[in-house]
Amino acid sequence: MKKPLFLFLIVFIVVLTGCNGKASGGNSSKHVLDRIKDSKILQVGFEGTYPPFNFLNDNKEYDGFDVDISNEIAKRLGVKTKFVATKWDSLIGGLKADKFDIIIGQMTVTDERKKSVDFTDPYVVTGSVLITRKDTNNIKMLDDIKGKNVGVGGGTTFEEVAKSVNGANVKLYKAMNDYVQDLMNKRLDVIINDQLLMSYNIKERNLPIQISSEILNKDEIGMAVKKGNTDFINKVNGILADMKEDGTYKEIYKKWFGSEPLDK
Repeated sequence: MKKPLFLFLIVFIVVLTGCNGKASGGNSSKHVLDRIKDSKILQVGFEGTYPPFNFLNDNKEYDGFDVDISNEIAKRLGVKTKFVATKWDSLIGGLKADKFDIIIGQMTVTDERKKSVDFTDPYVVTGSVLITRKDTNNIKMLDDIKGKNVGVGGGTTFEEVAKSVNGANVKLYKAMNDYVQDLMNKRLDVIINDQLLMSYNIKERNLPIQISSEILNKDEIGMAVKKGNTDFINKVNGILADMKEDGTYKEIYKKWFGSEPLDK
């Protein structure tokens, strides 16, 4: 009788522990939408150093296109926003670890990223361009970067564009300001980045550089959500559609870029 009783106790303890584990899992075990409703907070992950999309303004508050979009989504969800600044290469890991609920930080939708996260409908359509010094007039097409020193952000779609050209000497950087500086100091011949971002920075910072090409490829920018949260994706997509329908999206877009949004 002792052995069956002993086995029974072990099974009972295992089952009890399993139940307690589920019960004590906390917010991390909840679906994202339930977590947001319970906490009344939408936690948004982005770099926080990427004007005009997300950055700290003179009042040390987060500002930018992504911030305005995030605040409007939170408002329509009936919650507040909390912004979590995170290094670019840690964003997806942070999302999967429940450090925030959603990434609204200019993340291009790619097949590779879809393996790790789910995306909402695109909330920005933009594209990569070549940027050179103003005294450069022989780099106007993607093929022109062959044999040139090209600066791009590591782990970005711009890296993929640059490396698609055989013979381009591609140099990877962690921060945009670093490769912009190297371009101006003639350590680079050309850089590749987003046309909206560079138009804003060239104008606002009076940089002695120029956009020298047409859009090389269209990028669809989505909001990333942890896999298994279709209800949250659908909710955000519905809000985004409403914002476009009632003109709120266009108002925010024009505020930051002074132009009409590109169509998908």
